[in-house]
Amino acid sequence: MSKICQITGKRAMIGNNVSHSKRRTKRSFDVNLFRKKFYYVEENCWISLNISAAGLRTINKLGLHAALCKAVEKGYCTWNELSDQAYYGE
Repeated sequence: MSKICQITGKRAMIGNNVSHSKRRTKRSFDVNLFRKKFYYVEENCWISLNISAAGLRTINKLGLHAALCKAVEKGYCTWNELSDQAYYGE
């Protein structure tokens, strides 16, 4: 599982740990990412997404269909990728 949000495109960043004496060591800042299933009403199926907390807030604000359309438009995911993750059964 790559550490990229499929809705917002957020990914891990590289930065520094800075001590009290201002010595700097490299570290990575990971995204708050988790796997979540949503019911996609337009396609009548379940869809599983790698999504960040910010992406979840985006879906709550815009709705699933609008958030997916926006993500595809910006190039964070493709419709083929999403259809591969679709689950039609119970």
